[in-house]
Amino acid sequence: MQLIDGKSLSKKVQANVSTEVEKLKREKNIVPGLAVILIGDDPASHAYVKMKGKACENVGFYSITHNMPDTISQDEIIATIKMMNDNPRIDGILVQLPLPAHIDTQKILEVIDPTKDVDGFHAYNVGRLVSGMDSFVACTPLGVMKMFEGYDIDLKGQDVCVVGASNIVGKPMASLLLNADATVTVTHIYTKDLKSHTLKADIVIVGVGVPSLIKADMVKDGAIVIDIGINRIADGSLVGDVDFDNVSPKCSFITPVPGGVGPMTIAMLLSNTLKSAQRRA
Repeated sequence: MQLIDGKSLSKKVQANVSTEVEKLKREKNIVPGLAVILIGDDPASHAYVKMKGKACENVGFYSITHNMPDTISQDEIIATIKMMNDNPRIDGILVQLPLPAHIDTQKILEVIDPTKDVDGFHAYNVGRLVSGMDSFVACTPLGVMKMFEGYDIDLKGQDVCVVGASNIVGKPMASLLLNADATVTVTHIYTKDLKSHTLKADIVIVGVGVPSLIKADMVKDGAIVIDIGINRIADGSLVGDVDFDNVSPKCSFITPVPGGVGPMTIAMLLSNTLKSAQRRA
């Protein structure tokens, strides 16, 4: 069993981004800019945005966070996004999810200029991804693909089971895998017999937010397991969607939680923002 080390891979990506930022500054006098909209006071969202801000600082980005109360109106959020769409210093716009119940998330995401949609959630970019065209891709699935690349895992012809069908992870993950010539099964909350799908997969990718959902008897020997889930349990510790202690001995490769997919998500956000700035240049 080999651990897929997202921390060290993300450091390599960030070092490369930092080098490219220096080059952009030197040759074009351009500093990549990322703007974040953070609504409400959810501790997890605040912690995540703080990590993103720190990462931006480390690679030399300009970044700004718009903190808004959870009582803010949808029209006010839209006006702020439009202002950032028009700001030439901003290359990437990110709306931290989830949003308060009175806000139409899809409508908010559709207001973002697709050329600044570094989260890859706009329908324009989703459509290009499904069509196999160059686009901004959701950061978590893109990070998983970089992990496969970093560990020389060839996806062609592999049977992959994606557990979870969200717009943020499951669906873009499936599209990326299909584009890489894998055979993909997508399962979700209404799937009748999850085990029957995971057990025959060469690669299991899970991201549903259910602690220890994937048990040892659900994974075949030698499988590759990618755990996107991150859950805080009663004792305060962080665990994934995979029963790591019991599943890992059966795997050829597995990601830990924390230290697996999480760091790669932020690295891909930086990479997407750099890509946008390079287009501007």
